[in-house]
Amino acid sequence: MWPRAGGTPVELFESFLAAAVRVATPLLLAALGETLTERAGVINLSIEGAMLAGALGAALGATAGGPWAGVAAAMAGGLLVAAIFAAVAVWLRGDQIITGTAVTLAAVGLTGAIYRGAYGPAGVGLSLPTFAPSVVPVLSELPGVGEAFFAQSVLTYAAYALTALTAWLLYRTRWGLELRAAGEVAEHARAAGVRVTRIRVLAVLFGGATAGLAGASLVLAQVGTFAEKMTAGRGFIAIAIVVLGGWHPGRVAGAALFFGAAMALQFLFQTFLLAVPYQLFLMLPYLLTLLVLAGAWGRTRAPADLGRG
Repeated sequence: MWPRAGGTPVELFESFLAAAVRVATPLLLAALGETLTERAGVINLSIEGAMLAGALGAALGATAGGPWAGVAAAMAGGLLVAAIFAAVAVWLRGDQIITGTAVTLAAVGLTGAIYRGAYGPAGVGLSLPTFAPSVVPVLSELPGVGEAFFAQSVLTYAAYALTALTAWLLYRTRWGLELRAAGEVAEHARAAGVRVTRIRVLAVLFGGATAGLAGASLVLAQVGTFAEKMTAGRGFIAIAIVVLGGWHPGRVAGAALFFGAAMALQFLFQTFLLAVPYQLFLMLPYLLTLLVLAGAWGRTRAPADLGRG
């Protein structure tokens, strides 16, 4: 349920916060994978295409076998897109920006064609089985924030766990140390015996899987349907979230919630029936993205070899 006008201020805040967490979930899932990818020195603009492929995979899988089949198909779709990007941008040393853009554009066209082929003109009315909210005992009863954070879908809890897992991989494992070295000074890492190309490919595939999972969250935990181009730039917002979070999983989670709140705010404003065009509210998250990137310029330090191949 989106935030609704009316009710007490406390009820309105709780409803708004719950919507912010729900909307932030796909952003966080995509941003965590992109964090790992960029820490390895690869900037992956195909994350938007991977999310869209994941959303379509979720629709196809859920239609065939229910929500969990949708999750599996979504991650497979994200992995496929990531594998194509990795083959060109990492193995063949193609330009990462151009490759990512091209893969995303191809994904937009291909997912639209597959969708129309699978569901036909009636696909616009597609209704899918979704994940119901799962209430966590005790924690969901915390005043103010309990219901917002602990009465969500299982994919939101997966995002919580993935945040901790990503931090552990980066800062508590030898593989994470090698990954960070690959993103900072790749030539020195190679001289020390680090298999930079292999690490970067694995990081890109991890990012593709989480982007696919983000697409599944959008379809199976929010809207319950699929539409062409439904990711609507969320993959690019996830990249901005990585920058705002300083390439650290914990701060990335906070930045994702911030953007989720901005996106939920547009729905809240629309319920007030203000005498302004609704398009002004729709542009809010994207305007915020530009402001964040402009404000972060020069204030954060990206991995030194990011985007250099």
